[in-house]
Amino acid sequence: MAKAPTIAQIADFDLRLLKIFKTVVECGGFAAAETELNVSRSTISIHMANLESRLGLKLCQRGRSGFVLSEEGQQVYQAVNRLLEQLEDFRSSLNALHVQLGGELRILTSDALVLDPRCPLVPVMQEFVQQAPQVRLALDIEAMGEIERRVLAEEIHLGIIPFHRELAGLDYLPLYEESCYLYCGASHPLFTETDEAALAAALPGCRLAHAELQVHPEISRQLAGFQRLGKAYYYESRAALLLSGGYLGFLPESYAAPLVAAGQLRSLLPAQHHYSLGVVAISKRHARSHRPRDRFLGLLREWLVRQS
Repeated sequence: MAKAPTIAQIADFDLRLLKIFKTVVECGGFAAAETELNVSRSTISIHMANLESRLGLKLCQRGRSGFVLSEEGQQVYQAVNRLLEQLEDFRSSLNALHVQLGGELRILTSDALVLDPRCPLVPVMQEFVQQAPQVRLALDIEAMGEIERRVLAEEIHLGIIPFHRELAGLDYLPLYEESCYLYCGASHPLFTETDEAALAAALPGCRLAHAELQVHPEISRQLAGFQRLGKAYYYESRAALLLSGGYLGFLPESYAAPLVAAGQLRSLLPAQHHYSLGVVAISKRHARSHRPRDRFLGLLREWLVRQS
């Protein structure tokens, strides 16, 4: 007895024949399927014969009495519908992976950058949450050096920091520029000095509160000549040293503005004592694939284009 053929694998050719068979069944015969398939009746007949040969089954009767499915043909038709539904589910699931993001996105920022109105972090997070509602977004504040280390180690995905040096393993996306000025507190002896020449003469040797970081040449030039006796990395702690009256210090204009308006801080010789500080988003160069990070970076770039 001849062994019935079996289907070890379903190739593209088989799928095409099965789809033709499904169309023929739903059209009620070869003649009606011609228009639907846009092929001749003879071609449909050849395809059906190939499918029956491939399956080793008689799928239908066709002749003067019309088109009639065999019992095996009815079972194959039902199986084809299940197969094509599963293929569509598979396709939809794959497409959903490209649309719906999951997992966690970890971002660290340096100091008080998050609420600066020029910083795109908040509006971009709003867009990101709408586009990727299933992603767990973790946001915290850390020192710049630690942010750089953790991005390089892929412990976090993105960092937002003032640009102070360039590391070979990081990519930098410039976000905006911040102006920093020299300030003193209301109880400092120079707070009420209005003569610029007297101020210029008094500044050298004053105690300075600073972050004690490796900085670029312009900042180093501005720090030269002061007694660096106050170490304060975070803006809040630096402002506290300034408000004590014992120190001068550089602060971002946006951070100092409320304290200036309240009469607690004053900028000293702003035309001479200031520097620009670029704020950047950092990510690891050649990092492992991470779609939430890539989507967030894409939104950051789109926001920058809209602002330009």
